[in-house]
Amino acid sequence: MSTQQKQIHLAAHFPGVNNTTVWSDPEAGSHIAFDSFARFARTAERARFDFLFLAEGLRLREQGGRIYDLDVVGRPDTFTVLAALAAVTDRIGLAGTINSTFNEPYEVARQFASLDHLSAGRAAWNVVTSWDAFTGENFRRGGFLEQGDRYTRAEQFLRTAQELFDSWRGDEVAADRSTGRFLTGPGAGAFRHEDEHFAIEGRFNVPRSPQGRPVVFQAGDSDDGREFAARSADAIFSRHAELAAGQAFYRDVKGRLARYGRAPEELLILPAATFVLGDTDDEAQDAAREVRRAQVSGQTAIKLLEQVWNRDLSAYDPEGPLPDVDPDPGEHTLARGRASVRMVRDPLAVAREYRELAAAEHLSIRDLVIRTSARQTFIGSPATVADAIDAYVQADASDGFILVPHVTPGGLDAFADTVVPLLQERGVFRTEYAGTTLRDHLGLPPRP
Repeated sequence: MSTQQKQIHLAAHFPGVNNTTVWSDPEAGSHIAFDSFARFARTAERARFDFLFLAEGLRLREQGGRIYDLDVVGRPDTFTVLAALAAVTDRIGLAGTINSTFNEPYEVARQFASLDHLSAGRAAWNVVTSWDAFTGENFRRGGFLEQGDRYTRAEQFLRTAQELFDSWRGDEVAADRSTGRFLTGPGAGAFRHEDEHFAIEGRFNVPRSPQGRPVVFQAGDSDDGREFAARSADAIFSRHAELAAGQAFYRDVKGRLARYGRAPEELLILPAATFVLGDTDDEAQDAAREVRRAQVSGQTAIKLLEQVWNRDLSAYDPEGPLPDVDPDPGEHTLARGRASVRMVRDPLAVAREYRELAAAEHLSIRDLVIRTSARQTFIGSPATVADAIDAYVQADASDGFILVPHVTPGGLDAFADTVVPLLQERGVFRTEYAGTTLRDHLGLPPRP
């Protein structure tokens, strides 16, 4: 076995209710009951995954003034779920998305430091921003920031939180961890920070946690987002799951690290990936087609097309041809809520492309939406999927994947039972955890 083989990083995303999830599948369970989260986390830990990831939804999506049909369950609070999962798992990392636009550094730092203590060093923070005034209506700080400003706030938010984490030094703490009593030096927890967004001063009341700081993830794909990740993140979530695009993204982001004095291995690149398994490749392809049609019902197809057309298309037959009217290129008001809205810069051009594709392949509205919306990343037998994942990582298109099953909570089981053992046999994925913290799992240097 070549010593040059990269080790693959795998994580699992609990997706909630969206157009990836087949919530109508008989095997699908609750997306809010704790038993679902616990089963999912235990499966990922049994498979020796690096971490479990929870996204964040701060407002239900709306379309045409109504709650979007795939989002009616909403999302429970990320910190609450991760803290509960810390009690029923031992090693798997616990990563959560927390918004830097609508929160405050002291509050978030305190929550993550607490989670890192409760989990014995398994906490991770996906730092995101939001421009969405619709979501911002839930908060005092509505959607008032331009893109450049929101990344400035995010960087200052993260820097402020890190100052709070670092306000406790090891030599200032003599701890009896069985009682939680701490004897501290005169400067322990003291902080003062002032910039254009924050002016805070006081003492941080959670002593330094096992990782020192939580692992920091970032998900932006813009140039600002990539630069933010190169400066500040330990891992970046990528949208590029195709080989050539993945390699280009990998080269670009890794190439930015040197200017900040960082080595390539200090930032992991992890695309989201879906999968459909079968006993044979043909069986998996048949199953994948069924999954896509279950993900995109006729009603969902109309809703997704409305996000491009910016018009009410409810009168159209989803099994019929595309609308004969053009999109409304005005300000997007039909669909509200960032997670549900495609960022379509030129809807008229997109409509032309869609019409040409539909005419060439004789596609209905539903067929077209299935054809053009998110596709499965890995389809095949366990051996085929293991081959594809390994080839992608060894080709420097990523450092691993965040897997998004289409059924929760049991959709990860088959992957854990069939694909993971094949990767372990190749020597590219761990058979046991080598350390106890998430930084250990990811091969990241410890924080001082």
